[in-house]
Amino acid sequence: MKLCTYAPFFRAETCLLLYLLSMLALSGCVSPIALNRAVGAYDEAITSAASKQLLMNIARAHHHQPIHFTGVSNVAATFDFRFSAGGTPALGGLAGPILMPIFGGSIAENPTISIVPIEGEEFTKRLLTPFQQNKLTLLLRQRFDVDHLLRLMAQEVRLYHSGQQIIYRNTPADRPGYEMFRRVALHLSAIQDQNQLYAEPLNFERTWTIPAGSVSAEGFQALEKEFFVLYNKPDNTYTLRKQIPGPILITNYDPKMLNPEERARLSGTMEDWISNDVAFDIRSNHSGGEWPISGSFRLRSFHSILYFLGQSLGEDPEYDVAKDPRTSSIANDENPIATMELVVSDSAPLEADLSVHAHNRYYSVNTSGPLARWNRDAFQMLYLLFQMTITDIPRVGVPSITIAK
Repeated sequence: MKLCTYAPFFRAETCLLLYLLSMLALSGCVSPIALNRAVGAYDEAITSAASKQLLMNIARAHHHQPIHFTGVSNVAATFDFRFSAGGTPALGGLAGPILMPIFGGSIAENPTISIVPIEGEEFTKRLLTPFQQNKLTLLLRQRFDVDHLLRLMAQEVRLYHSGQQIIYRNTPADRPGYEMFRRVALHLSAIQDQNQLYAEPLNFERTWTIPAGSVSAEGFQALEKEFFVLYNKPDNTYTLRKQIPGPILITNYDPKMLNPEERARLSGTMEDWISNDVAFDIRSNHSGGEWPISGSFRLRSFHSILYFLGQSLGEDPEYDVAKDPRTSSIANDENPIATMELVVSDSAPLEADLSVHAHNRYYSVNTSGPLARWNRDAFQMLYLLFQMTITDIPRVGVPSITIAK
């Protein structure tokens, strides 16, 4: 470009050729840059929109209004790069083949965003169905605090006492139930802080006995693929054995140490539990054994989680509950009052990561001060649980992002 600027004696054809070559190289560089920026910008915008919807629905739950979500099904962004070149007689009225080059260019972006409501029977069922136990253990393996997860996801704890189940609800309005729930969750958290908390399927062995005469040669080969087969000559029978994965069990000991009799006993205890129950068995002589307890947590639905958070803003606020005296120390004495501290204000919060305006107030998550990490973790868990709840959004048959040179 300097060649054309400072050497006006070059012919226009030479300048145009140099310019076109440089523009060809430049367009090859600009397109990937535009793509990277577009993907980042749209990803940030979509994530922010989904996060704000979560806050909006907490505000709706606070005011007993219907929960509703809207999703982005497609983003189609077309980028149009245009370059032009021409020439005009040189200044000063010089005649001849000398021309002054004229260059121009433009970049245009034309996004098309498809927005669809997330609704229908399938989504409503997911919204109202309690989470299954594997969802909790999946998040637990991401190193989220077990106390935090249970306070958000569980609606009650059922403790075994003298052969009976006693139910304690995770609802501040039920003071005895809420306080016992919090203490049990804190006890598991203290064990987790010592890296002695296990959450594994309770595998156990099942056996069946069948007459040998009822099994053909082909059938025997099929049985060997699924079972350990033992022939009993005295009574001409086959004994079939198979390891069966059972429900998730939270313990303060390695479940692998259990003998078959103990596994069978625990399995029999959990027969009546459903898929959204998470069992636990805390034994003496292990970490946290000063308070040996066993029972199960019953998980909530995503709708119930939003309602729990919404009601904590007014009608059913959480309050401080101290750990049980038998519970050992908790890392950093972390035991916040709120599962996720929400702030409602008349003006837009300046330090909040995220806020929405609803019902003439501003709703935000408290992300400043000593509990900023706790509250961010809570919102991250809420976001992940939402992603586990929604179904695939219907998509229009267009590519996500198209770059046109």
